[in-house]
Amino acid sequence: MSGSPLKVMLVAAEASGDERGAGLARALKARLGAGVTFVGVGGARMAAEGIASPFDIAELSVLGLVEGLLAYPKVVRRADETAALAAREKPDVAVLIDSWGFTLRVAQRLRRQDPCLPLIKYVAPQVWATRPGRARTLAGAVDHLLSIHAFDAPYFEAHGLPVTFVGNSALSLDFSQADPARLRGEIGAGPDEPILLVLPGSRPSEIERVLPPFTEAVRLLRAERPGLHVVVPAAETVAEVVKAKVAGWTTRAHVVEGDAAKLDAMKAGTVALACSGTVTTQLALAGVPMVVGYRLAPLTYAIIKRVVRTPYATLFNIAAGEEIAPELIQKDCNGPALAAEVARRLDDPALRQAQVAAQSRALARMGLGGPDPDEAAAEAVLKVAAARRSGAA
Repeated sequence: MSGSPLKVMLVAAEASGDERGAGLARALKARLGAGVTFVGVGGARMAAEGIASPFDIAELSVLGLVEGLLAYPKVVRRADETAALAAREKPDVAVLIDSWGFTLRVAQRLRRQDPCLPLIKYVAPQVWATRPGRARTLAGAVDHLLSIHAFDAPYFEAHGLPVTFVGNSALSLDFSQADPARLRGEIGAGPDEPILLVLPGSRPSEIERVLPPFTEAVRLLRAERPGLHVVVPAAETVAEVVKAKVAGWTTRAHVVEGDAAKLDAMKAGTVALACSGTVTTQLALAGVPMVVGYRLAPLTYAIIKRVVRTPYATLFNIAAGEEIAPELIQKDCNGPALAAEVARRLDDPALRQAQVAAQSRALARMGLGGPDPDEAAAEAVLKVAAARRSGAA
């Protein structure tokens, strides 16, 4: 692009969005060099790409109806601050990443503030699972959608919203530099000794609800298997809280931080006990059989049970149409039940092997081997921005 540098606003409100925003920024810089600048809202990964956030996004990582209602004043205030940032910086295009409640409010403010600013939503609300009305709402709020699922497009195009499938960054996670032996050496585990990975989520509310039953499961498993090594890869957004809670465990566990250590751990893991979310796809890519647990506030769960149209929470289970990884949700997410499912996999190599194979088949159905998400997203953003700059849109 000629003329002044393209100024891109990127807005992310939780760890997975921060990761996507950082990847998109890197891809745009690789294409344009000094021809692109950034402003926006994000976390540590986007900050490393030079995007200084005006506030800590951890406070926006809320989940559930009750938590959302309590956080509403803060969400509104932060959406106002984000719109004010755009008013000062005057970006050429804004990319709003995931986090439906927050980014929708930002989109509405940006639209009122500058009707000519192109708005791109990156990651669609899962209208195929629940709340189909959100497709119409989103079509009225933004100009373009970057979807991570190949099956998203028809739901939104039906309401006139252009969609570009860019692929799922979780499916392009690079394990080529991962070194499971390095992780085993650091924790004192022999090459054949079992390692249990415990991944309790990346949101404060998830840690609060999911970590206690995970803790009980670990206690029960270690009581029967004193030689079991336990590794807890902690998400940046909740690392300090996780370290503090794990420090109080009666059984020893190794908390690891950072991308390299997380990938090492995933390649070294024998079985994983994981909070439902993006990490389940990453574990499947690493070839780790897992047990998935999740808890919501009771009122939130009661409402979701009435509106969700899919029987599964885990994406590769949804893609396969069957429960490949067991999902223990709400009251079923308790220490004894989680421990029993994990124990079955620790004790049965054939079961582990069969689950890993089924997970891999499901990943293929999800689009494994598709476009590089960062590159595809960057190309789509540049096309939207160029169309607006040339007056074609």
